[in-house]
Amino acid sequence: MTLDIVNLRDAGEFFPAVADRIWRAWWKSGGTALAELEERLSDVVAATDFPFTLVANADGRFAGTVTAIASDLEERPDLTPWIAALWVEPDDRGGGLARALVERAVQALFDQRHAQVYLYANAPMRSFYLGLGWTLLEEQVGQHGVDIFVRYAPGRHPA
Repeated sequence: MTLDIVNLRDAGEFFPAVADRIWRAWWKSGGTALAELEERLSDVVAATDFPFTLVANADGRFAGTVTAIASDLEERPDLTPWIAALWVEPDDRGGGLARALVERAVQALFDQRHAQVYLYANAPMRSFYLGLGWTLLEEQVGQHGVDIFVRYAPGRHPA
């Protein structure tokens, strides 16, 4: 299998799949229309450097995605940037693709000179992110009781 991780703006053929997965996983249940999510994603794709969405292409088919955005948690608007909307297709899970997507997005943000990157996840994902080198910053935040994680750029970890 050949796997490529590229910016969605360079792989527009995957836009419908990315929009569909993000909408179904995080937006549909809140009553957001798919068209609204597509409009937001179009804004990301239109950006020059940031925000951005990465897409994993496995032998020409959609396998996963992750997005880097300015803010992803209403309760913590001061923290930026964030990794968000990590999705791996069910048949592609368990093979390291989620790790590869996260690492590629984090590296791109560090290359853009961000000193740290944040993400949030539900408690069952804690060990996954700790295993990737993220630091648990806060627990049980907001109405959904999520964990907030931070990853510092090399040489930028505060004392």
